[in-house]
Amino acid sequence: MATINEIQDEIIEEFSTFDDWMDRYALLIELGNGLEKLDDKYKVENNLIEGCQSRVWLHAEMQDGNVIFHAESDAVIVKGIIALLIRVLSGHTPDEILNADLYFIDKIGLKEHLSPTRSNGLVSMIKQMRFYAMAFKAKESR
Repeated sequence: MATINEIQDEIIEEFSTFDDWMDRYALLIELGNGLEKLDDKYKVENNLIEGCQSRVWLHAEMQDGNVIFHAESDAVIVKGIIALLIRVLSGHTPDEILNADLYFIDKIGLKEHLSPTRSNGLVSMIKQMRFYAMAFKAKESR
């Protein structure tokens, strides 16, 4: 399996083929549309990410020592963003997730092209994913 940084480098390469931000948004929307549907049983208040303007549900589970993330959003761009985060972080150990430097966000210019509310939402999504990783790590060390 590819490392977190190898996956980030792939994403940077995919986005670098587009100079125009409209094309990058189209790619984001396409990635969001490719996101697996989240089972309705996980679309609960508890899984909603606070700090997001649109509704984003994030569910995490442990499989063979790795954290697996599933998510869905009612906003197409946000769905694309969470799809990218899942692609980078899902399937890695809690430690790998907690120690990851998510440099791809700046490299593809995501932060500067998001509205302030979406940018806050992005930070909230990352926080929540790291929070799950910390919780699973704590459970493991018990």
